[in-house]
Amino acid sequence: MTTQQDPYSVLGVTRDASAEDIKRAFRKLAMEYHPDRNQDDGAEERFKSVNAAYEVLSDPEKRARFDRFGQTDGGNGQGFAGFESMGGFGDIFDAFFRGTAARRAGPQRGADLEARLTIDFEESIFGAEKEITFHRTENCKDCRGSGQRGGAARDTCEACDGTGEIRRVQQSLFGQYVNVAACPTCEGEGSVVTDACTTCKGKGQQRIRVSQHIKVPAGVEGGSQIRFAGEGDAGARGGPNGNLYIELQVEPHEVFTRADRDLVYELPLNIAQAALGTTVEIPTIDGDEIELELKPGTQHGELHTVKDRGVPHLRGSGRGNMLVRTHVVTPQKLSDDQKELLAQLAESLGTPEVPDDSSIFDRIRGAFG
Repeated sequence: MTTQQDPYSVLGVTRDASAEDIKRAFRKLAMEYHPDRNQDDGAEERFKSVNAAYEVLSDPEKRARFDRFGQTDGGNGQGFAGFESMGGFGDIFDAFFRGTAARRAGPQRGADLEARLTIDFEESIFGAEKEITFHRTENCKDCRGSGQRGGAARDTCEACDGTGEIRRVQQSLFGQYVNVAACPTCEGEGSVVTDACTTCKGKGQQRIRVSQHIKVPAGVEGGSQIRFAGEGDAGARGGPNGNLYIELQVEPHEVFTRADRDLVYELPLNIAQAALGTTVEIPTIDGDEIELELKPGTQHGELHTVKDRGVPHLRGSGRGNMLVRTHVVTPQKLSDDQKELLAQLAESLGTPEVPDDSSIFDRIRGAFG
């Protein structure tokens, strides 16, 4: 921080700010620009300026001197001094977060794993039993996770005397405090490997290939997940295993599409079938066929419901429905005889009139005033 910088501006406080306001502003900026948390260009210089400004404004004599002379040394042009005496970046940061390193050295839960499984459309409807293969970390069986040959007990770490912690008494802006950090020799475990297991090279864990039997419930949708508790990576230092999450992907069907708990079947009709009515056989997801009667004058896009032929309810009994949607197909290639017949039909029917929907619009306008 140079002589041109105003400590009040650096901390973003007014000249009549209280000591508590100054401390609060400093803590916020120190955490924001600390090099351990902020790797952006200029963050370290900003952090230095913040600390230098706080050193001035937290000291009543230095603050009074700056308010009077615009600098802290009575006018000798040296600017704000004393940042180097603070003990470095890590000390001031640990004043807020002391002990976190030691806590990290305790038991840790294993990582969660994710895998994908592709199933057929029918399997998503009726359920299935599948097998999936993946890799995960497990405790070494030869050393039973100790990392020591034959599973022998590990030796006590001499650097921390088995505590897993290194304590240092340091000075900061807030006075003296004890910085507790994980022992770098044993990584916070309190013990070390002196005769490494040849299977896992002393790590206590291995990456292995495993197979998992999966029961896919009936009615699942694509994108849904199945959780298997404790089937993820093994935990560290006695921590629990993580979970395995399997995301399901469903292959499309040639005939049916899905709409929540209903299945949709698109039924093509020619114009004669739609006009005269007909009885057709339609397939179902169960593998059989059923008859569907269509009345004369069936229109394009009509929906016909077949009860209880849809998707089973995932959490409950019963099934959805099958929705049959009609598609009246206009022929594109006609023989001469067909053309003549259609021409006679067109002349006989005449031009259809567009339904008068004015009454509907009147009701809508009336509803909204």
